[in-house]
Amino acid sequence: MFADSEKKKKKKERKALRERAGHLSERAACGLHCIKMTDIGVYAGKTPIIEHVNLHIHCGKLTAVIGRNGAGKSTLIKAILGERAHTGTIEFRDMKENKMKKLRIGYVPQHLNIKKDAPVSVYDLFASCISNVPVFLLRKKALYDKITSRLALFEAEGLIDKKLGDLSGGELQRVLLSIACTPVPNLLLLDEPISGVDQKGMELFYETIHGLKEKYDLSVILVSHDLALVKEYADSVILLDKTVLCEGTPQAVMESSQFHEIFG
Repeated sequence: MFADSEKKKKKKERKALRERAGHLSERAACGLHCIKMTDIGVYAGKTPIIEHVNLHIHCGKLTAVIGRNGAGKSTLIKAILGERAHTGTIEFRDMKENKMKKLRIGYVPQHLNIKKDAPVSVYDLFASCISNVPVFLLRKKALYDKITSRLALFEAEGLIDKKLGDLSGGELQRVLLSIACTPVPNLLLLDEPISGVDQKGMELFYETIHGLKEKYDLSVILVSHDLALVKEYADSVILLDKTVLCEGTPQAVMESSQFHEIFG
């Protein structure tokens, strides 16, 4: 009976999260589109960090990238962001119109170095990311209300006036996710964004991402070490070890010989 009660509670929470995702005013470029990566390589001198990476990332899908430490997962994310020079090409194509389009990317990093005594508030950080108005000037009510509404999508509206150094790991993650989804991107990159977050926070995070990708057809690439949650929420999995060893459904990848060779 207790288990049934918990299932009903989770179902209700999931519905609420999807409804919140539905309140986003901007739309991502939905429809038949994909991100195509062809022969991506990143090198330190002549030493490959990743090489010969060929991937198709489709809209409305959560693709998890897994692998051992040093496999090149974060390097792949930085190559997509343009923060690391790379060989090969990354294309965003609207399959409906058969056109190349500019890719809008949202990003939540693995770490954000914040001094505990930094005087910067959530509002200050958010405003500096979405507005050209210097944050030290008088606050505009319209901008304050907009930021509050965006934070509300991730149950973070009550954090708007808090200092960044006072946020817990889960609170900071929700703030960064709110910023990354303003405006709604075509591709959302998440580089182990829930390190140090408790189990409830992780489940809230995954449910929120699930609702967003379903509602807006955005593509999501998630680097994660949490194989149980990857198995539950990912649509596809990429096993990376400097190159793509295996890709497919979570079950197919986790039953592969390559997976067992790396994870035992």
